[in-house]
Amino acid sequence: MTSNQTRWTTLRQITQGLGHLDAEIFDSIARSPSPGLDATMPTLTRAADHSKLWMAIAAGMAMSGKPAAQRGAARGLATLAVTSLVTNQVAKRFRNRARPAVGSVPFERRSRRQPTSNSLPSGHSASAAAFAVGAGLEHAPTGLVLGGLAGLVGLSRVATGAHYPGDVLAGFAIGSSIAVLGARLVPPIHQHSIAVAEATTVPTTARPTGAGVVVVVNPESGDGTGRRVIDEIRRELPDAEIVETSPDDSVEQLLRDAASRAEVLAVGGGDGTVATAARIAFEQERPLAVFPAGTYNHFARDVGVPTVADTVAAIRDGDVTRIDLVRLGDNTIILNTASIGAYPHFVRTRTRLQHKLARPFATAMALVATFRSDEPVRIETNGKVIETSLFLLGNSIYLPAGFAPSRRLRIDDGLLDVRILDHGPRFAGLRLAGALLAGRLERSPLYHELHVPEFTFRAVDEPIVVAHDGEVGDSYQEATFRVLYRALPVFRPHTKS
Repeated sequence: MTSNQTRWTTLRQITQGLGHLDAEIFDSIARSPSPGLDATMPTLTRAADHSKLWMAIAAGMAMSGKPAAQRGAARGLATLAVTSLVTNQVAKRFRNRARPAVGSVPFERRSRRQPTSNSLPSGHSASAAAFAVGAGLEHAPTGLVLGGLAGLVGLSRVATGAHYPGDVLAGFAIGSSIAVLGARLVPPIHQHSIAVAEATTVPTTARPTGAGVVVVVNPESGDGTGRRVIDEIRRELPDAEIVETSPDDSVEQLLRDAASRAEVLAVGGGDGTVATAARIAFEQERPLAVFPAGTYNHFARDVGVPTVADTVAAIRDGDVTRIDLVRLGDNTIILNTASIGAYPHFVRTRTRLQHKLARPFATAMALVATFRSDEPVRIETNGKVIETSLFLLGNSIYLPAGFAPSRRLRIDDGLLDVRILDHGPRFAGLRLAGALLAGRLERSPLYHELHVPEFTFRAVDEPIVVAHDGEVGDSYQEATFRVLYRALPVFRPHTKS
């Protein structure tokens, strides 16, 4: 007998032995007289049919109001959907395995309808593990509880006679693996480990009817969201003054005029309008209230007022917290981000591709396209010259790492978030795209990420244009960014995290 034949014989014997062990464990569970199993297992396995159990839990997490739980629900459902597709359309086609004989299972414990599809792997178990691990990646306490529930769902598939234990373990492995792979492609958002002082609250007059508040709102912003925001403000804060903008108005001038007569400057619009309002509120020493009336409302979400009701509640209760701003040079105030080079083009390309591709692949393709089509700029920082096409600087730390940041958990940590991609040698874009897809971008020697209170760069060649908060700014031969620590008071519920 050849060595290959010997190996195949050994492997076949091991497989047969595991199969016999699997059948024996199934028989032991099936024959066990347990009123507890009889009462709970059929109900639990029916609840998990078609993922009804996990969708109900996801709905509860989404309605909890906790951002981490909401992200966990979204990731859990997305992972479950991918896992269900892989399990039913791919994994179940690899090896045919008949379902267990249910004669030894007590009648009251059996499934009402025995499935007829391939037994290996267990689709219920794969979905359970996918949702539990996926949700747990964003919200660990929930993941711990869901992990135990997923284990019970797996047990129910054996106890009711639907699967062998090996089928359940295979399902768990598939669901968990897809969840882990998803975390590499789209990293979960977690509070960074840098110690940050507690939020700075500001004693402020409660305004139950909105007296002293002047709101500047674009009624056409956010595809008509602005009009709904105006109606809600009028209903909830009847004494607030509302200034509606028109296409011919200078929004900046309207905001300046509003700030001159307001005790509270409020704004409803997209992030660009909010950034302008923040600068004016800082200059004229007014607290800022933000009503989410744009398309994406990144700042409103980050600061903790994702809905109009949140802002209304903060104004009524007088809840104000100080947040950071960034000063560029002597005069320019930055609320969110600044960039040089092709970063704005990169974002536009990624946004366009996201209509067709998943975000990680859209990001990778946009990265390659940017490296191929845009000329890099050379900057000198900390005594080192870097040739870069992508440079992003954020007010406070953005998450996750890499060039697809999605949000901030704090805007008062006193730090700048600086991210630079070195243009590198030929084909660097392809290597970076591969590192991005593999979840290893932060380990690339071409990727630089800094968390510092001040950052300076000098243009090696001609002056460089710095874009900030969605606008094209001035050109700089040397640019210095400094954190204005907790310089702007903003209305937000103190209980928001």
